Amino acid sequence: MITGASSGIGEACALYLDELGYRVFAGVRNPADGEALKAKASKWLVPLLLDVTDEASIKKAAETVVAAVGAAGLAGLVNNGGIGVGGPLEVVPLADVRKQFEVNVIGQVAVTQAFLPLLRQGRGRIVNMGSIAGRATMPFMGPYSASKFALEALTDAMRMELQPWGIHVSIVEPGAIESRIWDKARQSADEMEAAADPEAKARYGEAVARVREAMAEAAQRAIPARVVAEAVAHALRAARPKTRYLVGLDARFRAVLAAWLPDRVEDWLVRRVLKLPK
Repeated sequence: MITGASSGIGEACALYLDELGYRVFAGVRNPADGEALKAKASKWLVPLLLDVTDEASIKKAAETVVAAVGAAGLAGLVNNGGIGVGGPLEVVPLADVRKQFEVNVIGQVAVTQAFLPLLRQGRGRIVNMGSIAGRATMPFMGPYSASKFALEALTDAMRMELQPWGIHVSIVEPGAIESRIWDKARQSADEMEAAADPEAKARYGEAVARVREAMAEAAQRAIPARVVAEAVAHALRAARPKTRYLVGLDARFRAVLAAWLPDRVEDWLVRRVLKLPK
């Protein structure tokens, strides 16, 4: 079972696991996305309408999978669905912050709770889709990074709590990956900037512009989503899966900096790289 399979990493995971011979249940937000995904896969892939913030939607998806797999259960759950909210924390609408956590944190817990009985039956595994932003945040990406930091903690807790049943839990931490999330992030930033008052624009405008330039550069060097799918497959299939999978050279580099540099040195380096105003 994979959430957020309409595009990007989720789609890549669904198609790659389908290639490996798994019967994939792919959560999508609308029927058109499901049909598009099905056209690229084998006849065994099953698109499911799923909104991770809607309890009724989650329950219906779980019931559909139960009816399909019976006592065999599930081999794995990939909690991939997510969104990205950014902007200066001083002015980000609280409704947007709540939505960020509803999708990226509460939604992951809700889906896991619904599918755990099937994972126990199948002695399956859980793979949570984190981000290097869950180890090292960037300015003006506070809401998104906070949600991914939270997912790190949830993964650690799940891993220890589910150990008695042999359910491995891993988190994948990609860097810049080819995905529609870049376009969605730009659109969200445009909308927030348009709605911001003149004082906020004067206070943060130059710094936000620098971060947007850095994001555009990161998007240009993003690696294929299939690389992430391969890490997910390893977490689902290896005899001894890793607890954490860093994906991409940029993710590894940022993880090293976060682990070894003092906070203020890292702050100075990030501001210098982004060319933020003093």
